[in-house]
Amino acid sequence: MRNRIGTLLLAALTAVLTPGASALAQSTEQAQSAGNRIEAMEVAEQGGSIFVRLTLKDPLAAPPASFSVANPARIAFDFPSTGNALGRSVQVIEQGDLRSANIVQAGDRTRVVLNLVKMTPYETRVDGRSVVIALTPVSTNAVSTSVSQAYANFAEAKPVVAGGTSIRDINFRRGKDGEGRVLVQLSSPETGIDIRQQGGNLVVEFLKTALPEHLRRKSDVTDFATPITGMVAQQQGDNVRLVVTPNGLWEHNAYQSDDQFVLEVKRVIEDPNKLVQGSRGRYEGEKLSLNFQNIDVRSVLQVIADFTNFNIITSDSVQGSLTLRLKDVPWDQALDIILQAKGLDMRKNGNVIWIAPGDELAAREKLQLEAKAQINDLEPLVTESFQINYHKAKEIFDFLKSKDQTMLSKRGSVVVDDRSNKLFVTDVAARLTSLRRLVTEIDVAPRQVLIEARIVEANKTFARDLGVRLGYGDAKNRSLGGGAKLGFGSSEFASYNADGTINTSETAPLNGVLRRIGESATSGEGFGKTGFGVMNLTLFNSSLTRFLNLELQALESDGRGRVVSSPRVLTANQVEARIEQGTEIPYLEASSSGATSVSFKKAVLSLKVKPQITPDGRLQLSIEVNKDRPLYENALANIPPIETKNVKSEVLIENGGTVVIGGIYEEEDTTNIDRVPVLGELPVVGALFRTTSKVANRKELLVFITPRIVSDALTLR
Repeated sequence: MRNRIGTLLLAALTAVLTPGASALAQSTEQAQSAGNRIEAMEVAEQGGSIFVRLTLKDPLAAPPASFSVANPARIAFDFPSTGNALGRSVQVIEQGDLRSANIVQAGDRTRVVLNLVKMTPYETRVDGRSVVIALTPVSTNAVSTSVSQAYANFAEAKPVVAGGTSIRDINFRRGKDGEGRVLVQLSSPETGIDIRQQGGNLVVEFLKTALPEHLRRKSDVTDFATPITGMVAQQQGDNVRLVVTPNGLWEHNAYQSDDQFVLEVKRVIEDPNKLVQGSRGRYEGEKLSLNFQNIDVRSVLQVIADFTNFNIITSDSVQGSLTLRLKDVPWDQALDIILQAKGLDMRKNGNVIWIAPGDELAAREKLQLEAKAQINDLEPLVTESFQINYHKAKEIFDFLKSKDQTMLSKRGSVVVDDRSNKLFVTDVAARLTSLRRLVTEIDVAPRQVLIEARIVEANKTFARDLGVRLGYGDAKNRSLGGGAKLGFGSSEFASYNADGTINTSETAPLNGVLRRIGESATSGEGFGKTGFGVMNLTLFNSSLTRFLNLELQALESDGRGRVVSSPRVLTANQVEARIEQGTEIPYLEASSSGATSVSFKKAVLSLKVKPQITPDGRLQLSIEVNKDRPLYENALANIPPIETKNVKSEVLIENGGTVVIGGIYEEEDTTNIDRVPVLGELPVVGALFRTTSKVANRKELLVFITPRIVSDALTLR
């Protein structure tokens, strides 16, 4: 029976390397339809080097495009518009470091993949209708000379002398999925590369390569948040060694494209129930092929155990036989298929796999859980104290005492001491461990945020007065009595006696003119309150009884003002803070009984803010800014009205950025015309009897907010 199983297993594994008849027929048919085709493949070993000659129907103009993969070690060559006429897709070689070759045709394109034991430098050359690939392992100069000579004998071409190679640049990048990528720019794509895992590090050796002095450094890349924490590049003899230090559970992949080598390290989340750890797919085990007829299930499981080196324990209730044919299937998928076919399940612990019917495993686990529950009911209680540093112990106490909490068992209890800010918890050891981890995560120092607000008020005023006033006066005696005066406008500049003479108790006429100009300026007739911008022309007779007066008003004023208020407040994350400065205005307030009392109304500049730091380092702010100003010039019963400006908003902003959360813009234009009825409306002449006043006022209010996350080294100055 054992010999039969071994024969069947050998046949199944051999089937992996032998394509079916239909596949060969399809490949031959595609090769005939392609313009060019690979007709022969020869492999020879000379002087420690492996030479692969591919003979084509038509010669190539240039060597085929190629790329290499370091893990697993492979070299691929692409032949466009070429078919596979070899009659096979896999050729086993097993010479030197060359294991086998895969010749795969897809449409009119063929790819030849050389599977190696380790990465080896290679050279490609076109020789007539043949393409010669030389795999030259790195050795001493003498060996290199013999290899070059062997290449010349094999390809009947001039020897290729390898020049000195070097590393041009080393960069680090973070991939879109959080993986770490080390990019090495090489001077030649034929550089020999050796990758191995040494302890917890990845060591990459660039053979026969020089490293410039400015690239010989140690790099700390922890801030990139990838599995790689650091890397060291150094020259060691004729080789360059790059040591990459990852942390946690990881997997790596390396590939080379022309003269760029890329090492990619990706984090793997460990799944204790998964047979092969990794994140590239659901099944990641090494592929195998199985072809059995009516074989015992236990025997198949034994075959898989021998293939994977896992320890498999099979329950006595696993019975029966099955027939299966699997080709190029990952072994963990093959095991899953077998278990599903027979209604079995498995549990993995380390490198031991226990296989039994699903109902049996479920019943066993149920008994284990019931036993653990009984142990918890009988487990002795332990009391432990928790020092709370940054939280209030009363808040955690309220949470643990609520009916919805699940941290404590039904036997657990908690006591709080407000004076020392401590919790005293009594429970089983497992629950205390979970509570200790919870307290460690939440009892951390709160981050501080500095919020600076700038409130800018800009005022601009402009006023212009233009006017002309015409006056005439006649103070001759009339037959109307003791005296009479006749005139209009600003024509009377002195008082007269009954006989028509000037009252000598008054000032001189010219002083009277100036006085009257000042009086007219304060009479509310549209002129300014000073004499500036006023020009007066007066004509009078020798007896000062008739006057003709012309006053011209031209006044313009321009004012600008700016008020900047900058309140600042420092607060903890998710804690509301308020700062205000101003006055409180008293006023009398009457009650229903008639009694009065003094109350106060605030007129302040205030800033109220509540910051929240987001996980990506930005700030979400709930802000309220208030700016009040009492208007004492408009007071009513000694109680001034309050001019208020208020902005309330919620914004998301970068750390250290500035945002405008509010703006108020006011513009006022006023035009007043004072004129004499009828006369002031006459064309041309009416300008002598009217005054025009224009006023333009502009006010603008802007509120700027700048938040900053305060580090430990930042202080307020």
